[in-house]
Amino acid sequence: MGKGKSHGNGLNRRSFLSTMAAGGGVASLSIASTEELEAALANVNRNSSPSELEITDLRVAVLGEVPFKSTLIRIDTNQGISGYGEVRDGAHENYALVLKSRILGENPCSVDKIFRKIKQFGHHARQAGGVCAVEMACWDLAGKVWGVPAYQMLAGKFRDKIRLYSDTTQSPDPETSGRRLKRRMDQGYTWLKLDFGIRLLAKIPGTLNRPTGLTLREVNQTMHPFTGVEITDKGIGILADYVGGVRDVIGMEIPLASDHYGHIGLNSCIRLAKAVEKHQIAWMEDMLPWQFTDMLREIKESIDIPLCTGEDIYLKEDFKKLVDARAVDVIHPDLATSGGLLETKKIGDLAMEGGVSMALHYAGSPVGFLASAHCAAATQNFLCLEHHGVDVEWWEDLVTGIEKPIVQNGYVNVPDTPGLGIELNEDVIREHLLKPGYFEPTPEWDTVRSWDRLWS
Repeated sequence: MGKGKSHGNGLNRRSFLSTMAAGGGVASLSIASTEELEAALANVNRNSSPSELEITDLRVAVLGEVPFKSTLIRIDTNQGISGYGEVRDGAHENYALVLKSRILGENPCSVDKIFRKIKQFGHHARQAGGVCAVEMACWDLAGKVWGVPAYQMLAGKFRDKIRLYSDTTQSPDPETSGRRLKRRMDQGYTWLKLDFGIRLLAKIPGTLNRPTGLTLREVNQTMHPFTGVEITDKGIGILADYVGGVRDVIGMEIPLASDHYGHIGLNSCIRLAKAVEKHQIAWMEDMLPWQFTDMLREIKESIDIPLCTGEDIYLKEDFKKLVDARAVDVIHPDLATSGGLLETKKIGDLAMEGGVSMALHYAGSPVGFLASAHCAAATQNFLCLEHHGVDVEWWEDLVTGIEKPIVQNGYVNVPDTPGLGIELNEDVIREHLLKPGYFEPTPEWDTVRSWDRLWS
């Protein structure tokens, strides 16, 4: 055996000798033969040699309705150990596959090195899906070979369980929406979220001011400041009464976040927010696209409700612009877009320095969900994590190796098992594939690359 050869639990011959001497093991090391020591080391559980680990393959499995399309990736290694990640909901699997040729031969334990190598291939929203999925899978692998959970590699945890919030299907009737949210409360959720916006007004005359003939479908294809759509006083009143009707059912004590107001202009955003202030909204989310920093700050300075954005932002730099400009009260990254676990942890830390809280968006399978939980555990200013699969009956069955139910009384316990703390349930995944193929070989991506280095 070579000098200093490392074993899967971090034990080499020198450390073994030191440990045994300090503990008085092997009765007396002075009379132990080399053969006896080698025999003792041979019994050590050697699952891997982390320093010699190499990526040998990247494969995908595409799921449907989890609750949205979701792509799982599997990164294989030369030691028979695999790690799992997830591409952002709705994104194409090619965003991950195109990275394969760039990570083959790399040691997945060098997570930051790999991330810096591939991050140029991500962009805001779903285009970052592949980069983030690879980063997740590398943390899963690093944790498995070193025998520690992902949160510990992010410098430890601030909490043992993660508070969840859940989107709930909207009804045009506020009492019905209220009852649906009340059921979430009965399930143990301590943070709720409600959608309300111009879709509720589409068939009510006199509620929307917009160019004649402009459909809401067309509106949704245009950024908010450029649609020419504003809400009338009548429409503002109806939406405020709608939120009030929901509050009548669920009460005033529980936090109630909100989203999906429609692509409306700046003035309507302010007027709508001011109208629902009395209903104690936990945050108003994505009132305008996140790129309009100055306009978001104008809304924030005009209302007495926390302003929130961030699920489509890639990397910490644009979050920093929002925090430095004091344009938001809550940042809301999705780590399948924002850059993965470590980058999102950095985003949370920089937000905390500016007095801004962090919630986490997520709408995928348990793989990315548990990755988010590890990141949330390691971030001090964290509020709550979205769980969008509450009503998908087979959602928890997609994975094994974790305590079930995964979600208990509106929380998820942070796994203490290595990596992300899960393995995949092949039978259940095969039942819900959107496209044929369960992690089939992808040799056609082995050499796909271009001269894309960013420096000369």
